[in-house]
Amino acid sequence: MTRYLDGRVAIVTGSTSGMGIGMAEALSKAGARVVLNGFGDTDEIEALRARIAEEAGVEVAYDPADLMDPADVAGLVARTEARWGSVDILCNNAGIQHVALTEHFPVERWDAQIAILLSAPFHAIRAALPGMKARGWGRIVNTSSTSGLRGSAKKSAYSAAKHGIVGLTKAVALETAEDGITCNAICPGWVLTGMSRPQIEVRAQQAGVSYDEAMEQMANSHPTKKFVTKEQIGAVVAFLCTDAASQITGASIPIDAGLTAK
Repeated sequence: MTRYLDGRVAIVTGSTSGMGIGMAEALSKAGARVVLNGFGDTDEIEALRARIAEEAGVEVAYDPADLMDPADVAGLVARTEARWGSVDILCNNAGIQHVALTEHFPVERWDAQIAILLSAPFHAIRAALPGMKARGWGRIVNTSSTSGLRGSAKKSAYSAAKHGIVGLTKAVALETAEDGITCNAICPGWVLTGMSRPQIEVRAQQAGVSYDEAMEQMANSHPTKKFVTKEQIGAVVAFLCTDAASQITGASIPIDAGLTAK
């Protein structure tokens, strides 16, 4: 693979599991040094960090920043700049989920989802933009969702935040259009991750079917009848960091197996 990101530095939030791992792997294999961020078992995170570094032949670090804390989000950017001199690529990917009817939606779950899914990307972008503008180059990729393009019942907070990410992406893209910076959103459909598996379990319980049957039903909601993979997500994110994608900005890109074409 061409190492077109040699010398670049990337932060990927929510990269200790799921789609974020796919992003970190793709960016590192293209030559970028990567800062992982997310929660999990310390030994497992270290093993993941070491594996990605060895396979890609680049430096990979881990920062445990709490994305619920705006100061720590800004600190994630500042610590990365202090470590490696820049933040060239920012992937705002961390996510949490809660499913409930709006009238029963716990207020604390609403606040947490808005904080992680919408406010944290704002704080990270705000902190990273001055350095990107000074260097005349930057790539920001925000993880929205098909729920950012259309509503999802029982996911009022998630839908609101993911629609908000689309708006934030467009605003930042317009503000930075002449600065060598692009800002785009990806909108995945169903990907088998730690966040989707509990939803499969709920679907199985409600429908009175097995976990595997519920998983098949979820895959079949895509016109292709297949799940999107984290590797496919990573490949699209890496492409958005190429020179070929330098005129793609402010876009909300479905990676959804045809779901929003219906």
